[in-house]
Amino acid sequence: MNSFGRFFRVTTWGESHGPAIGVVIDGCPAGISIEKEYIQKELIMRRPGQTDLTSPRGELDEVDILSGIFEGRTTGTPISMVIRNMDVKSKDYSNLKDVYRPGHADFTYERKYGFRDYRGSGRSSGRETASRVAAGAIARRILEELGIVTLGYAVKIGEVDIAEEEINFLDDIPAQQAKELRREIYNVPARCPVPEKAKAMEQAIREASSQKDSLGGIIEIRSYGVKAGLGDPVFGKLDALLAYAIVSVGAVKGVEVGAGFKLAGMRGSQANDSFHTVKGEIQPSSNRAGGILGGISTGMPIVLRAVIKPTPSIEKEQLTVDRHGNRVKLSVTGRHDPCIVIRVIPVLESMVNLVLMDSLLAQKTVRF
Repeated sequence: MNSFGRFFRVTTWGESHGPAIGVVIDGCPAGISIEKEYIQKELIMRRPGQTDLTSPRGELDEVDILSGIFEGRTTGTPISMVIRNMDVKSKDYSNLKDVYRPGHADFTYERKYGFRDYRGSGRSSGRETASRVAAGAIARRILEELGIVTLGYAVKIGEVDIAEEEINFLDDIPAQQAKELRREIYNVPARCPVPEKAKAMEQAIREASSQKDSLGGIIEIRSYGVKAGLGDPVFGKLDALLAYAIVSVGAVKGVEVGAGFKLAGMRGSQANDSFHTVKGEIQPSSNRAGGILGGISTGMPIVLRAVIKPTPSIEKEQLTVDRHGNRVKLSVTGRHDPCIVIRVIPVLESMVNLVLMDSLLAQKTVRF
């Protein structure tokens, strides 16, 4: 599947080492103010080569809008955007044509389709996620006008992690403050809101890189300003859609919502979020459910975490086989991220925003 969403439908296309990648959005409401510069700023947050902690691939990720936006406003017709691949070095992959790289989709793609694009992993490359960020930028713009802000950050990289009490201040901040905090976090190379831990994360990444290895981690995403009532019971649960969206990102191997796996060690009396009234409004008094009950938003911030696996492309020698079953020693050279967590954060924010945008439009079909 190359398309995502029901009412706000996104289709991405293109390969890592092809001439371009891009996205088509169908179902975007008309009249939304959106400038190319806004989309470009979001793409810059994901692009490689910004620090020594990321891949040195020199892509500017400059977006061209081909349709659907006129004089700075959406027209209601399909929005098409293209991002041209400018710094392609396909020869770096010529020695991998017949070899299955550990941790990559080489083997599974070839088993499914009978052949594969070995240049930078083709469609399975993280390069594809730039298209998601471009689409997510438009969703973010609409959501921000409605008072909804999504914020992502690293809570664990390698063995360095943040304690819950270190980020308790994020539990119930205004959406506008979350928007300002996001800008601050993106100015930190490790994209972590706790300065001491951010420096330790940076050091851990550099150490793994010096040993020709890589690190994984955990990203936390929070969405503020989401009102109660979003999401459809049974198969269209908001948390189910979010999990589907998040796991569709290639580096993700696990998702939890709210207290997540910690709920397994609690009693019901500890896990339940009691209700109370604040300024005449009924709302949960805590948020162990992560802002979602019965698949429907509660009005509390939506909180989820995603496990990101270590970058599989490493120079450290590994054992694998070629397509004929012959044992091969492999060292993957080229330009790769020693820790993909940093660049996945804007991608996961985008996927959450796409789900929220789609769910808002779905809500309009059941209640005005």
